[in-house]
Amino acid sequence: MKKIILSLIVFGATISLASAQILPAFQIGLKAGTNLSSLNSTASETFSGSNRAGYLVGVWTRFGAVGFNFQPEMYLTSKNVDVTSSSGGVTRAKFTSIDVPLLFGGKFGALGLGGRFYTGPVVSFAIDKNQSFDSAAGKVFSLNYQDQNFAWQFGTGLDIKRISVDLRYEAGITKQTYDGRQTRISLFNLSLAYSLVKL
Repeated sequence: MKKIILSLIVFGATISLASAQILPAFQIGLKAGTNLSSLNSTASETFSGSNRAGYLVGVWTRFGAVGFNFQPEMYLTSKNVDVTSSSGGVTRAKFTSIDVPLLFGGKFGALGLGGRFYTGPVVSFAIDKNQSFDSAAGKVFSLNYQDQNFAWQFGTGLDIKRISVDLRYEAGITKQTYDGRQTRISLFNLSLAYSLVKL
């Protein structure tokens, strides 16, 4: 009798692990979304930043097993921010870049519905840097945005069949310069993804 009970327990555990993605899985898809950029600065007496919306569009892949996954992505993103100097001059900056997040995380759920959490580094390569200046109110300065930047993402997501919704915070690591002071660009992004291939 004990052997039968033990066998049933082992069998139940095996089924549970299988439903928790113990077998390797692979997905590839498209994603698009919006972001909201902000400046982090300890020099608030010198300048301040205003949030502006941008966009992202690209591709993603996901490799997973035993409830954990690795999710590399590549997307085109626009990061926009207004910077106001202490004299009142406004710099409107728009940076377009190729972003490559390398995310690690976990997943839970079953029957096509599940939640995810993940974190990982992001490397960003600037391909276009545009700035406009409003000097009517005072002196303005350029925001010196680096050609290559690093950040760290934290996020959560919801999967419904082949559709995923992601909400992330991206903390800027690379320092940018404005009026001789250093700042970092961080952002929130909300995206919608669709899995083209799911194995």
